[in-house]
Amino acid sequence: MTSITERDFAQRVNRHKRELHVHCYRMLGSFDEAEDLVQETFLRAWRHRDGFEGGAGFRAWLYRIATNACLDAIRRRGRRPEEVDSFAEIPWLTPYPDRLLDEVAPRADEPDAVVVARETIELGFLALIQILPARQRAVLILRDVLEFSAQETADALETSVASVNSALQRARATLGDRAPAPRSEWRGDAELTEQERELLRGFIETHERGDHAAAVKLMAEDIRVTMPPAPMVYDGIDALRPLFHTAFESGEFGDWKLLPTRVNRMPAAASYHRAAGEREYTPFKIDVLRVRDGAIAEITTFGSALFPELGLPSVL
Repeated sequence: MTSITERDFAQRVNRHKRELHVHCYRMLGSFDEAEDLVQETFLRAWRHRDGFEGGAGFRAWLYRIATNACLDAIRRRGRRPEEVDSFAEIPWLTPYPDRLLDEVAPRADEPDAVVVARETIELGFLALIQILPARQRAVLILRDVLEFSAQETADALETSVASVNSALQRARATLGDRAPAPRSEWRGDAELTEQERELLRGFIETHERGDHAAAVKLMAEDIRVTMPPAPMVYDGIDALRPLFHTAFESGEFGDWKLLPTRVNRMPAAASYHRAAGEREYTPFKIDVLRVRDGAIAEITTFGSALFPELGLPSVL
């Protein structure tokens, strides 16, 4: 590849940009940090283009570079929770817009690309794998998510097949029953269920009209609310009552309009806020809902930084 022009090289690597971004996001748990690592991957690939002779292995070569760039970043940052009881323990966790996930799909010229299955991108999975040591996390993602062979994974990490198999075994043991099921058992459904859509509609309607009693009826008794990077955790309906008072009853917080959206293959509501005396509603937060047994079992609240990537208007 030494004779390839910079322009041709950029066109070729850009075809893989979104799936590499998703890969780095899984490794790091952060949308913005994943963007930085994709750029680092492309720079490393250009600097080391002499090491690849072209052909069908180009995608695997890029994944090798991206994985090692992520491992270097994780080592530099030195952050890994010992256990994950809630998303509050992972302050760097951010959502990933579904409209961008939909860009990752097989093409005729790239048959190895995969649809981003729900189970491999949900916030719970992203948070859970953060407890793994970096190399075990890389092995788990390459083997169980991307379906790399043991040899391909060993090549990517410059190690042996025996080491890869051992790391995968340890990673699965650490995650236990919470680890992703074999791909043959994954639903892989990118669409929300009718129940999820219905609860999202109810969440939006009750919040816009300030009806906290109706909102509570949509929630499980043991609902959990977290707000990364803030450390607060609210467990159960009773713990949420002060928030209900502030948001719904006091009248001090102004008015809300919410728009439905999707992140991490999960239902979400983008909230716009209008302060008293103002005309416009401006971006405020994203609430991501996890549905269980016909009720909202968890709400994870993020800031408004990703509104543009979600394709949402800047003002209402």
